[in-house]
Amino acid sequence: MKSLCVAAMGAIDLEVLTVVEQALGSWFRAPVRRLPLPEPDFAFDAARGQYGSVPVLRHLVGSRPAYGAKLLGLTMKDLFIPMLTFVFGQAQLAGDVAVVSLARLSQEFYGMPSDRALLAARARKEALHETGHMFGLVHCRERTCVMSLATNVRHLDAKGLGFCASCAQQVEQRSIGRSREV
Repeated sequence: MKSLCVAAMGAIDLEVLTVVEQALGSWFRAPVRRLPLPEPDFAFDAARGQYGSVPVLRHLVGSRPAYGAKLLGLTMKDLFIPMLTFVFGQAQLAGDVAVVSLARLSQEFYGMPSDRALLAARARKEALHETGHMFGLVHCRERTCVMSLATNVRHLDAKGLGFCASCAQQVEQRSIGRSREV
């Protein structure tokens, strides 16, 4: 059976990695394998002081191992696409790769004290969201569904920890494995 791969692009908190891997494995019914990748320094845009998510996705395409059905990269770098000031993540819709930035999911980004549990919950939601896109799901109107669009952390925090019934049904139909533990 093919695996879902999670690539730690540089140093990523082990608790966050574990939470993300467990959520992906449970919802998408697949073994999850971790692989290390270097930080995406190649994607730095000096004019913006951020990292382009498109070059990161291109890099991930070339880094996906043969045993990996999908590859999700996690980075602490602040990502952007040209038309937006930032993105929490980006995925190929119905494709093989996605990336999530933990930079703006961290309380420290906003000048607040560290909160590892909140960072892990936000990372879980965003990882499920971007992985959902890889499995062909689009944005959901249900605000508590992880597939709803979040343009700031307040929106992200208002989401639940999983998919709504409609999106869960789509995940069920498109998942790699046979049964999901609840």
